[in-house]
Amino acid sequence: MLLVEAGWAIALLAYVMAVVVGTKALYDIMRRHGLPHNVAVYYNRKAIHVLAGGVVALLVPLLFSEPWIPFVLAFVLALLTYIPHRVGRLMYWFQTEDNMYEVNFCIMWGFSLLILWLLTGDPRVAVFPALLISFGDAVTGIVRNMLFGRRTKHWAGNIAMAALVVPLGFLWLGVWGALAGLIASIVERYEFPPVDDNTLIPLASLAILLPAHFLGFMV
Repeated sequence: MLLVEAGWAIALLAYVMAVVVGTKALYDIMRRHGLPHNVAVYYNRKAIHVLAGGVVALLVPLLFSEPWIPFVLAFVLALLTYIPHRVGRLMYWFQTEDNMYEVNFCIMWGFSLLILWLLTGDPRVAVFPALLISFGDAVTGIVRNMLFGRRTKHWAGNIAMAALVVPLGFLWLGVWGALAGLIASIVERYEFPPVDDNTLIPLASLAILLPAHFLGFMV
């Protein structure tokens, strides 16, 4: 079982790296069509959220029996996204000198999954914060990028996020999933650098899901 799951982890890592490389081509296409550098970068970040973070989160409950391998995979990706900042050689098509929020994304994706899986024993609960930052945060960024052409905070993005993740939460975890999605949609509006929405969204959903689990409300 361990060898099989390690094999899946290697396959998923290769898939994520393929997504990252693929978004370089997407960046070039957007630039050729006249999109400014910062707009293309921001769209790419959100594409990676969905195609890497979101797709992998959906697959985790199907492929893994324990949280440790996905957790390690997340921190390998955190290291791989941190090193370019450290050495000054950014992957320019999705990274920016302004922040390292993609590193936060990887860390919190793995951390929230580990904590919830260990405390609830339910991988479907464990991946829900990762789904929120992968799909929900991507929607907010895409909407704001379309409206303003830059990274900014605006309630239009939060409304779009809620429209996606509240129904998703209900389908995934019932009423408590919907509530966690709603709270996450509100919290996404705020950040306190270097703490960003990739950190606040998982923490907010943990604050909803853990008490609901231990009080027996999620069955």
